[in-house]
Amino acid sequence: PFWLTGGLDLTLSLFESTSGWTTTGLSIVDVARTSSLLLFFRSLLQFAGGAGLAILMLSALAGPAGTGLSSAEGRAEQLVPQVRRSARLVLSIYLGYALAGGSALWLVGMEWFDAVNHAFTALSTGGFSTRAGSIGAWGNGGVEAVVVVLMLLGNLNFLIAYALWRGHFRPVLRNAELQLLAVTLPLAAGMLFFAVTAGTSPTPVWTAVFEATSALTTTGFATVDYGHWPDFGWLVIIVLMVIGGGTGSTAGGLKQFRIAALVLGVIEELRRLLLPRQAVTSPAIWIGEERRFLTDAQLRPISLFFFLYLGSLVAGTLVLCAHGYPLGQSLFEFASALGTVGLSCGITAVDAPATVLWTEMLGMFFGRLEFLVLFTGIARLLLDLPPLFKPG
Repeated sequence: PFWLTGGLDLTLSLFESTSGWTTTGLSIVDVARTSSLLLFFRSLLQFAGGAGLAILMLSALAGPAGTGLSSAEGRAEQLVPQVRRSARLVLSIYLGYALAGGSALWLVGMEWFDAVNHAFTALSTGGFSTRAGSIGAWGNGGVEAVVVVLMLLGNLNFLIAYALWRGHFRPVLRNAELQLLAVTLPLAAGMLFFAVTAGTSPTPVWTAVFEATSALTTTGFATVDYGHWPDFGWLVIIVLMVIGGGTGSTAGGLKQFRIAALVLGVIEELRRLLLPRQAVTSPAIWIGEERRFLTDAQLRPISLFFFLYLGSLVAGTLVLCAHGYPLGQSLFEFASALGTVGLSCGITAVDAPATVLWTEMLGMFFGRLEFLVLFTGIARLLLDLPPLFKPG
């Protein structure tokens, strides 16, 4: 549709579609000149992309980061029925959020069309907007407050929402992702307030909270222009984009579970240095409603993913730097693409070099679909294809 009716060439059309499906939100579309139908199509892409990946992650993931629905209920279950149950769970919660969010945005001052679009893109932590100025175009505190709630709901692991619906509050409060969120978000907002927004915004505290929430949940909505921010503010936003949202949610990034697991692993390793050699200990972490103990074998793939993610971040940043962009801008822009965030410092544009756009597309693709899953799938494909072509 972007190619046939939007007036974009093939590369730009693929870029916008990839950004939509991966719920990234980096955009080269001129929303002021784009039809309402195409704007709604963009929002629908993000809504479907967010729900689709959440269903697959809740259904099929295994290992230390496994968040399968049956695992949360302490049962083993076949993949196909689990997909069906996970789909019903995600869609029922997702559609309920969307209905409530769209209605709330309409009540606080948005037109129905804008309200529906932003409910879709906030819940999917995608960040596409119907206005060039994103959420800041409304200048409405009520709109921003509703959007913050929707972004946090989109960031929430659907298993946590499921546990809340079942009335299981105790394991939710113990959840490592929520504990990390409760520490990271106020800390980052505080740093942004004291170092950036104080004295530069009519509502400095709220601006800091909104921008920190948008970056950590990998949504990408903005109420201010980052171009005039000091380097410290950019660094805070970059760190939040790298951390990302909850596992089994619509958000991207490294994922809060992995960060929490690595922090617990480091603490446990320091404890082992003080304990007798015969002592056997493992850090405990809550996933959904289940308490698990992380072993060294389980922490290994998390560490590997962390290495691959940061290595890809460096490689993508180098590509952008090779095109003449400053290091800070290159790091910010590719961290946004790889984390499927959508915040931009101005590099992503219609006139950007095609190699820059393709590099960002690869970042969105790998960042959204998980490195180990892709590498394992490609390796398995290469191993399985040759026997199919052998004679007899």
